[in-house]
Amino acid sequence: MKYKITSVILFLLSATQVLKGQTKYDIQSPDKELSVSVFLKDKQVFYTINRKNEPVLANSAMGLIREDTDFAKNLSVVSVSKNEVITDNYTLKNGKRLKNEYLANKRVFHLKNANSKKMDVIFQVSNDGIAFRYYFPDADTQLKKITEERTAFHFFPSTKAWMQPMSVAKTSWESTNPSYEEYYQKEISVGTPAPTAAGWVYPALFNYKDTWLLLTEVGLDGSYCATRIQQNSPGGNYQVGFPDAREVFTNQNVNPQSALPWYTPWRVIAVGNLKKITESTLGTDLAAPAKADINPDLFQLGKASWSWIMLKDNSITYDIQKKYIDFAADMRWEYCLIDVDWDTKIGYEKMQQLADYAKSKNVGLLLWYNSAGDWNTVKYTPKNKLTTHENRLKEFALLQKMGIKGIKVDFFGGDGQSMIRYYLEIFDDAAKFGLSVNCHGATLPRGWQRTYPNLVTMESIKGMEFITFDQNNANEEPLHATTIPFTRNIFDPMDFTPMNLSVIPKIKRKTTHAFELALPVIFQSGVQHLAESPDGMATVPAYVKSYLQNFPSSWDDTKLIDGYPGKFVVMARKAGSKWYIAGINGEGNGKTVQIDLSKFNGKKATMITDGEADFSFSQKEIRSKNQAFNMKAFGGFVIVVEQ
Repeated sequence: MKYKITSVILFLLSATQVLKGQTKYDIQSPDKELSVSVFLKDKQVFYTINRKNEPVLANSAMGLIREDTDFAKNLSVVSVSKNEVITDNYTLKNGKRLKNEYLANKRVFHLKNANSKKMDVIFQVSNDGIAFRYYFPDADTQLKKITEERTAFHFFPSTKAWMQPMSVAKTSWESTNPSYEEYYQKEISVGTPAPTAAGWVYPALFNYKDTWLLLTEVGLDGSYCATRIQQNSPGGNYQVGFPDAREVFTNQNVNPQSALPWYTPWRVIAVGNLKKITESTLGTDLAAPAKADINPDLFQLGKASWSWIMLKDNSITYDIQKKYIDFAADMRWEYCLIDVDWDTKIGYEKMQQLADYAKSKNVGLLLWYNSAGDWNTVKYTPKNKLTTHENRLKEFALLQKMGIKGIKVDFFGGDGQSMIRYYLEIFDDAAKFGLSVNCHGATLPRGWQRTYPNLVTMESIKGMEFITFDQNNANEEPLHATTIPFTRNIFDPMDFTPMNLSVIPKIKRKTTHAFELALPVIFQSGVQHLAESPDGMATVPAYVKSYLQNFPSSWDDTKLIDGYPGKFVVMARKAGSKWYIAGINGEGNGKTVQIDLSKFNGKKATMITDGEADFSFSQKEIRSKNQAFNMKAFGGFVIVVEQ
């Protein structure tokens, strides 16, 4: 008996020593396909990711350096929480799916540094990826400043990447960069340096063997700057970087600072096959819920006519805008966007008349604003209307009285913490007056559309505007348009302003008509500002016009049928009882794709594709349930499946 008791005591002592000496902890996804290992090595924190028991991300460093103390070295584990199941269900009209469910396993790592200062690392692992963030649990009213984030993503050498370079602050036309308006470099080797010291933007896409990984960040609440990926990544080891010192709201801060306690934004890595990555909603699953004081039902999603995209500055006149209001009404579109210099070329009094006229046609007006400030030299007006809370309240009250439905704010100044606060202040103030917001020349939304339901879209892309400026951009469109559904537009609405079906002045379009018609399905945006003109729409067949008159404003579900970044995309989106299936071919040779229409439970399917002649359409009914569909070089199609 004495021997047995002694054995039990020895066993318990041994077990306690193993627990105390443990330096590696695992978190699995609910379906057990993904796992993260977190461990200390030389008193630094690292993590790795496995998929199907195979490593897909190598030892990657973690940690932060605060001005007052270092949380990147000399760390020790105080305790680790037990696994906690996290669930969330939410509705999101402005996304790829109306009803969203989030399920993840969570563990919290309580750490301390050499000065006994505390920092937690919070991990959540879902079936479609990994998210983590840092938390300083102590209470302190004195501002703490982070000087560097050591978070890294260490990819294996054979990994390929699709990454967009960050533009350098204060460069380009009227010093308007950075605007997230560069082309993605496609299928490059990891470790390839960014073209400039500005680094790379999110989302960044990677492919290792049969696994795809997509990096982004979520949860910017004004207490942190927006980050990017640093220029150099030796051995495929990418580190989080902070903005250029010039990316600030006037005379305010760039790098993160806050009182304690303090949560940092989520670092998000979607993981899976390409279909799982593309259908993932991690970018909004981890965003803060809709603010309680913003009623989502006040803000209608929709389509908009827009003169400036083809006719530019000279189109901002009373008569032309009245024509575009009539155009929106004829197309049964919800909005008409009136762009730069409307305050001087039309004026507030005449704009009231346009707003009243638009209301009589069941069309809402959206008005352009200059973000102003001293971060660029743009002369367009209205400007200096939004830079202070007092000015915003005065202007927004006037717009509300006029019956204006939303604003487009252009030419923001980057990613510093003070600039991020400026975005959020605009969203907040606009919501009080029932105004939707669209940002151009802007950062990536990073899930804000969930938190601020009045944020309908953001540009953050080299869109149709650039195609109208230069033939080289028109030549690049097929490759570009087949890349961004897997990168920029995976999580966040994107105001590419798509679809030209006729003529772009002084530009020879490389894409076919059906390619262009497919883009409003392929690209997701809460308000889709369409690039076609009244004169151009008059040239299309009646069935194309009818299709666009009945085109939905939001989606209930999204499925990737097939595709590869920079080559082709076939995507299906559901609205009510209909599925809209769209395909685009980014390559110069014809392509055949197989689609099983029986999966969409339709009784009738109608296809619009390219006709035999160049730049023409063809329509046909589809009877076969499972068949091959052809796309011309740089061509496309749309299929409407009705139940």
